[in-house]
Amino acid sequence: MSDTIRTIRVHTDPEYTVTIGPGLLRECGSRLSEVLSPCHIAVVTDSTVAPLYLETVKSSLLEAGNQVSTYVFPAGEGSKNFDTLSQILEFLAEEHLTRADCVAALGGGVTGDMAGLAAALYLRGVKYVQLPTTLLSAVDSSVGGKTAIDLKAGKNLAGAFMQPAAVLCDTDCLSTLPPEVFADGAAEALKTGVLCDETLFSSMEHGLAASRLEEIIARCVSYKAGVVERDEKEQGERKLLNLGHTVGHAIEKCSGFTIPHGHAVAAGLAIMTRAAENLGWMTGESKRAIEAERIESAVETLGLPSSTEFSPEALAQAALSDKKRAGSSITIVVPSKIGRCELKTIPVTELRSVIEAGWR
Repeated sequence: MSDTIRTIRVHTDPEYTVTIGPGLLRECGSRLSEVLSPCHIAVVTDSTVAPLYLETVKSSLLEAGNQVSTYVFPAGEGSKNFDTLSQILEFLAEEHLTRADCVAALGGGVTGDMAGLAAALYLRGVKYVQLPTTLLSAVDSSVGGKTAIDLKAGKNLAGAFMQPAAVLCDTDCLSTLPPEVFADGAAEALKTGVLCDETLFSSMEHGLAASRLEEIIARCVSYKAGVVERDEKEQGERKLLNLGHTVGHAIEKCSGFTIPHGHAVAAGLAIMTRAAENLGWMTGESKRAIEAERIESAVETLGLPSSTEFSPEALAQAALSDKKRAGSSITIVVPSKIGRCELKTIPVTELRSVIEAGWR
């Protein structure tokens, strides 16, 4: 076993361990046997990941004494809907999974959401594990227990909180990602740096993500784990993790989900940063422009967009269905400086003007 393996314990109910390092998919059977008795494991994955890793995972699980079934759905955000969810649930029933069995999510954020939500609903809840294969799912979506599907009105509007039994993040999967897919995950890592970690931010702004994968993933997971432990159901502090997401989700919706999540969040982060600077919400008047420029420059260094073609009016309208809206108000995340952000609740009617302050 590699001495570069890192482990982070997430103290939720139930508790679980996130393991980060190379070669973990080849060892997933033996590693999962530490938290699962031999059982029937339904591996859910998509059409992009299946040819790459499904046989490796299946072989390892079988070697550890498990029964294995597999379900493959078409890759992409377009599959994150009731139809695919229904098909997965029917598959679990046809395979006669019981509450003693387990669902494994092998893939990126869409797969983790779909498999996790199916596990939450089937038999009112069976165990599931996350086997992330993208940087975005490694640094963010595989940890924290959020599972959801999209509705016509917006992104992630039907879901459940469902913590995994374990997360195995095989960094070997990340070295061969297409640049645009890697950049999606880099956007979430950069977001974490802006939230809480100037050292992480510095690594991202200097383009060091690919050479420091284990360190960067561990920093992101450790921060998110702490936030989730303190606010599992997103009643307060966990809302900070939505930095860039109110505008980002609006961009995704306006594009018909053709713009990837990380690219949309990056544009949302840049827009909110410029808005915070222009509205005087960033701390240290003499440093506002410098801090804002560093964030925007980092976004662009990572090959991500810092603006969008969609108008402030269209974005504000799309954000009306945002989960962070409560009645006539909405909570947005505002960068104060690199390493610190704040929650600001504003009337929904003011959202357009905020977006306009950062739009270009």
